[in-house]
Amino acid sequence: MHAGPHVVLRARGLGKRYGGVAALAGVDLELRAGEVHAIVGENGAGKSTLLRILGGVHAPDAGTLELAEGADGPVPVELGGVRAALGAGIALVHQELNLAENLDVAGAIFLGREPARLGVMDRARMRREAAEWMRLVGLDASPDAECGALPIAQRQLVEVARALACQARVLVLDEPTSSLSERETVRLLGILRDLRATGVAIAFVSHHLDEVIDVADRVTVLRDGRTVAHAARGTFDRPALERWMVGRDVARRGARRTREDAPVRLRAHGVRGAHRGGHAVTLEVRAGEVVGIAGLVGAGRTELLEAIAGVAHRGGTVELDGEPLRGDTVRRVRRGVCLVPEDRARNGLLPADAVSTNVSLAWVGRGGARIDRAGERGMVTRVIDRLRVRPADPARRVHSLSGGNQQKTVLGRWTAIEPRVLLLDEPTRGVDVGARAEIHDEVRRLADAGTAVLFASSELEEVLLLADRVVVMHEGRIAGELTAGEATEESIMHLATGGTHAGSRGATA
Repeated sequence: MHAGPHVVLRARGLGKRYGGVAALAGVDLELRAGEVHAIVGENGAGKSTLLRILGGVHAPDAGTLELAEGADGPVPVELGGVRAALGAGIALVHQELNLAENLDVAGAIFLGREPARLGVMDRARMRREAAEWMRLVGLDASPDAECGALPIAQRQLVEVARALACQARVLVLDEPTSSLSERETVRLLGILRDLRATGVAIAFVSHHLDEVIDVADRVTVLRDGRTVAHAARGTFDRPALERWMVGRDVARRGARRTREDAPVRLRAHGVRGAHRGGHAVTLEVRAGEVVGIAGLVGAGRTELLEAIAGVAHRGGTVELDGEPLRGDTVRRVRRGVCLVPEDRARNGLLPADAVSTNVSLAWVGRGGARIDRAGERGMVTRVIDRLRVRPADPARRVHSLSGGNQQKTVLGRWTAIEPRVLLLDEPTRGVDVGARAEIHDEVRRLADAGTAVLFASSELEEVLLLADRVVVMHEGRIAGELTAGEATEESIMHLATGGTHAGSRGATA
């Protein structure tokens, strides 16, 4: 039995505008001790804005925050910044990682709160205590490891460990599982349950509705900056959440028909990427085919995509329509081989620039020295409309967009040039159910036009929903291939954990 449900933090009538756009309008929320409160909604619904207000990053334009103080219950409070929020016991973990990547893990966890002895930083104590928080979140790394050298999933766990180390009474988590494997996700959800039992109030944003149903005591649904539903555990299911989020029932797409006699568009033979195992991988993708790469974190999915894209190609050959691909990423983009990276903020976007600049980066170089400005404006407008980037403002700075709309912007850059090969690494990380369907529709549209699509996803549901064929990787090798008819969660996980598939057509060396 967890602690009593007294209100720790209450929001009343919160409003926030950016320019002429209302990100929040009259939102109410109560976070109670010993409860996990899920906040769900489509990208752009206002979830991240709400969490940033709770975490002291932004001040609301309207409404009030109330914080429990002693036996008198919540009283009005103004959070004058992140440090003030931490002082009040509120810790925020952002969706887009916010680490000082030049620091080691211990330094990042205790940044601004470094333990000292006789006026000197106590490094031994900091490393010792950091190791305990790292153990709690399942982070298998050294406290001395540089944050910038860690994979994105491990950097996400550093963020969570840093928030927990603050001993917060209110923990605010924005998509904390978006970069985690299934095993790491299960562990983190278990940590949330343990924290709930100690009386911590937890606000939890996730686009993984199964996680919400699994762990949330209550849920608040936002749409277009407004509250459309509050519900308690046992009174909602996945269809209800989807309907509240998007304002309609979400259609389920059927299987695509693909041509088995279509020519091989992409062939990778004996390709070696940056995976620590250094294994060579061979695979093919036909024109118009969507192939999913499944596997556990560390299986080598990202390294394979990056090798094909020319980011870290360390051996083997890649062919496009039977012709060898050589050179770096830029040369391969000119041939029509494009990569949407896993970490969009770090490797995929110019965050301080406009949507139009980000979308047109590849398109403007295809017409020679002279840029067709009218054509560029028309192209950007078509991409924004087709992918439903919101707000639909080409001049909007990318860093001000929600995570899902940032992802659409990266994807839109490549769809604008109708690539021959599209490589996608975690294409819907941090994306809501409605935007996910729109991204999948765009991928299918490109495939129908002849693009060969190769994507990696940690979500088995996405692999099963989108892929015409599934390649499963294990420890840097292809463990096997499954047709759409053969692929199930069980068959994929069997291969991903080292099992064998008698009918496998995957080739490795």
